[in-house]
Amino acid sequence: MTAPLLTRLVRTLARPVSESEGLRARFHLLDWLACVAGARQTAVAAAAHRAGRDVLERVAYLGNVLEMDDVHRRALLHPGPVIWPAALSAAREAGGGMAMMLAGAVRGYEAMIAIGTMLDAYHYSLWHPTSTAGGPGAAAAAASIFGLDERQTVSALGHAASMAGGLWHMRHDDVMTKQLHVTRSALEGLWCARAARAGFTGPAAVLEGPQGLFAAMTQTPGPLLEPADWRIGDVSFKPWAACRHAHPVIDCALELRARGALNPPFVIETYADALRFCDRPNPVTEVDAKFSLQHAVAVIADGREATPADFTPQAIASLAALRAEVTVREGADFSLRYPRHFGARLNGLELIDTRGDPERPLDRGGLIAKLAMLVGWGGLPATEVDRAAALVLHGDDVGDIIALLTDWTA
Repeated sequence: MTAPLLTRLVRTLARPVSESEGLRARFHLLDWLACVAGARQTAVAAAAHRAGRDVLERVAYLGNVLEMDDVHRRALLHPGPVIWPAALSAAREAGGGMAMMLAGAVRGYEAMIAIGTMLDAYHYSLWHPTSTAGGPGAAAAAASIFGLDERQTVSALGHAASMAGGLWHMRHDDVMTKQLHVTRSALEGLWCARAARAGFTGPAAVLEGPQGLFAAMTQTPGPLLEPADWRIGDVSFKPWAACRHAHPVIDCALELRARGALNPPFVIETYADALRFCDRPNPVTEVDAKFSLQHAVAVIADGREATPADFTPQAIASLAALRAEVTVREGADFSLRYPRHFGARLNGLELIDTRGDPERPLDRGGLIAKLAMLVGWGGLPATEVDRAAALVLHGDDVGDIIALLTDWTA
């Protein structure tokens, strides 16, 4: 008899995490810290400071605010802002060191991505996968750090999957619900791992069961893939402050600009989901602008670099004329490659995969440059760049990371 999906998944999580995966996890931790730094002066940060009783709860609200958090293309979700608050919290509670936390984070990324890749296009049309798959991912990270056995870990993931949720409707309003989705997933996964550690048993077949997650939220769920390599290596970094669906267009625009060939009118061809989420010719809010293909092209055509400053109300107003020069349409060839590859064509220039993807990686220097830009945007002194990079890339004390975050959110 075949074991339930969560049992099979948990067995794959038991394999060793190597030093190379640990180093990769350090890069993702640094990237998440950059996103937190950049968001610290936003309205979300002000609300989080009032709502969060603990520093790791407060920063859990911030990792997704700027739309610069890491992303897995196939699973269509953002692991970093969910996994790192849960992993840091579990490590603080368990008294674990950096190696233990990094290994737990790698396992959390793996579980979250594995479940995300089983969710289908129907799910993505209504549900926010970072939220639905995030809870089990956070539970896996915490369970690893707590040293739970197989049955306890299955229970932790089962609890979290049984409470999965997060509707996309919040995209239709200028609200902060998306940040609540991310934070709930991180804290709920941590809570589920604590419950499993205490003896609360959970359902192993909650994904595929007759009244399980797939039955409720999908039409054609995919299989559980069990690759030999840890999937944290498949996660992309985001160099630009916009929805990931806008990044291929930004990349094309930058390439055309470098050639002196970025001239209106602008014709975008890309995959259907990019249009579904980001065809917004007349953005009003910062969120609208970050989810606007038209604004993305206008930003680059105006000589900007797609930093957070380029999506403010002031930038939205100043780029109206350039946005009006943009036409968007589906390119069937891009839709066929999606979601394994995100691509676009702008005024005839085609790019498949974009900067920050594993095929075109953002290296250590690129990540530190992103950190420096976001530290400045968040109003922190430049010395915090070196401090954060040293603690994350070379340090072994989880407490030092938490102290850094405490200083940033005081």
